[in-house]
Amino acid sequence: MFIAEGWCQPEGLCDSAWDTMSPFVMTLAHGGEDIYDGWMKNKRSAMISCNDGFRPVSFLLETLDEDAAE
Repeated sequence: MFIAEGWCQPEGLCDSAWDTMSPFVMTLAHGGEDIYDGWMKNKRSAMISCNDGFRPVSFLLETLDEDAAE
């Protein structure tokens, strides 16, 4: 599990994966929701696939309450 503090890339996370997901992280971190227009049960989440064609990985991005991140 990786936890992003706002716009900062989590330590140990692949640069290619971060390049793909950072716009979605930024949107969610600033209150954006329902990115996929009803496709996700949790409106404050997104399913992202890394653009690395040789080692593709999917990530579920979810917002956390500030208390949960501590």
